[in-house]
Amino acid sequence: MARQDYQQQLESLREDVLYMSELVLERLRMSFDALEQKDEAIAEQVIQGDHEINQLYLDLEQDCIDILALQQPVAGDLRFIASSFKIITDLERIGDLATNLAEYSLNAEQDIYPEVDVQGLGDLAHEMVEDAMDAYATDDPDACRKISRRDDEIDALCEEASQTVVRDLLEREFDEKSSEDIEALMNDVSRLLLTIRDLERISDHAVNISARTLYMIESDDELIY
Repeated sequence: MARQDYQQQLESLREDVLYMSELVLERLRMSFDALEQKDEAIAEQVIQGDHEINQLYLDLEQDCIDILALQQPVAGDLRFIASSFKIITDLERIGDLATNLAEYSLNAEQDIYPEVDVQGLGDLAHEMVEDAMDAYATDDPDACRKISRRDDEIDALCEEASQTVVRDLLEREFDEKSSEDIEALMNDVSRLLLTIRDLERISDHAVNISARTLYMIESDDELIY
């Protein structure tokens, strides 16, 4: 019976981690909608909902500690618990980044640089997190390695987007603009650059999740860095 309870604890931990990922992915998608639609109601939902993600993280952290302390797992079970703990940390940070994106949407004054495909970058980052959690759910080492390789693509796209913004800013003529117009433009540029940076960070967290999942499955630390 004790062994049965222990296995149930492990299964419940995986289910709860996957539930947390679903919640984070939902909030992340909402933050993209808030950015695209400049919808204050959606943005506030994301911001106010960050507490729920933080509390879930703390609850799962305690679950991991309790299993480690009471069951003293070894080998594969120990890797699973340790990796799950690291993964919920990445998920909590993705939740924080979703909150950042929602806050940016509240303060944006105007649409600038339509050639910068923020929604496209967001879709790629969201997909990477989703696929990383699918790999965790199904113990798929090949998917983990593929996700890591995809990170180079989004890094290059984010770098290109940032360069587009900076290059245009350097080429602009400000002589005929008022100081208020210049300040508003600079604020929007700053927010756009922060948005691009945060989308890149989300993809980095997806790689971290894949790295820990690969270690969990195969005791292979090749993606951990």
